Amino acid sequence: MPTTAAPRGPVPSDVVTSDAALRRYLHGLPGVDAVGLEARAAGLGTRSIKTTAKAYAIDLAISMIDLTTLEGADTPGKVRALCAKGRHPDPTDPSAPRVAAICVYPDMAAVAREALGAGSGIAVASVATAFPAGRAGLDVKLADTREAVAAGADEIDMVIDRGAFLTGRYLQVYEEIRQVKDACGAAHLKVIFENGELATYDNIRRASWLAMLAGADFIKTSTGKVAVSATPPNTLLMLEAVRDFRTATGRQVGVKPAGGIRTAKDALKYLVMVNETLGDDWLSPDWFRFGASSLLNDLLMQRQKLATGRYSGPDYVTVD
Repeated sequence: MPTTAAPRGPVPSDVVTSDAALRRYLHGLPGVDAVGLEARAAGLGTRSIKTTAKAYAIDLAISMIDLTTLEGADTPGKVRALCAKGRHPDPTDPSAPRVAAICVYPDMAAVAREALGAGSGIAVASVATAFPAGRAGLDVKLADTREAVAAGADEIDMVIDRGAFLTGRYLQVYEEIRQVKDACGAAHLKVIFENGELATYDNIRRASWLAMLAGADFIKTSTGKVAVSATPPNTLLMLEAVRDFRTATGRQVGVKPAGGIRTAKDALKYLVMVNETLGDDWLSPDWFRFGASSLLNDLLMQRQKLATGRYSGPDYVTVD
């Protein structure tokens, strides 16, 4: 059952012609039933997945991971090791699926591109636009994006200007997303909201629609750099937004929860949420991703347990 009402009819053609028109549209979206949203997310989290379905879900979750390192101490060696892990997550079991992408800072995109090589089936994702704060001029953000794409990034994860959004400068945020999308060229664009800083469910819903109207290929919960990152309620809200957006426009947009998802149990709860809210259409790395690093290790340990009946423990997986 939806916890937000869908907008009625198609998106008006003049919605992005002025700040006033965009504000009127975004604030005209039906309000979020916070109690219903949280109850629905909690209820979906109680679903149990067993045996063959669990094995399928674990492999699917592995294939949806953007294996990530975004630290000031990142080195080419660390990125190469992460790429090797992404290609062969479990060296003892060649049947383990590869991850969806390796996510790094722009200056490490070329290292990841070279390490993955041609035909790996793994994308290079790069954060850009002055990640994680987004405190830079548009010219700097566009240069950051172009640098990452030129270095070999297939996907760009940008952050919105939360200050502009929270003060109602929606057209400025829209234009930044649109111009970054243009700078991406053939690369896909994921737009990060930092839900913990947006504060309200209504703001998260407005940001979702704003990013999708501007051309986002994915909408993403968070940077993983603040206290509140991905949560089941705020991810459910974004899933409902992409569902309603496709109904209104015919265009499908992906969702990426990031930050705080560390266990296989948590990942499977999110997959249940996707299945119950969106169905099979979004149960693919093309449309749903996990932004994570430690999550992969727990998925691999659970996978080994299903195969052998024994829980091997963290010493049997590589440390990122």
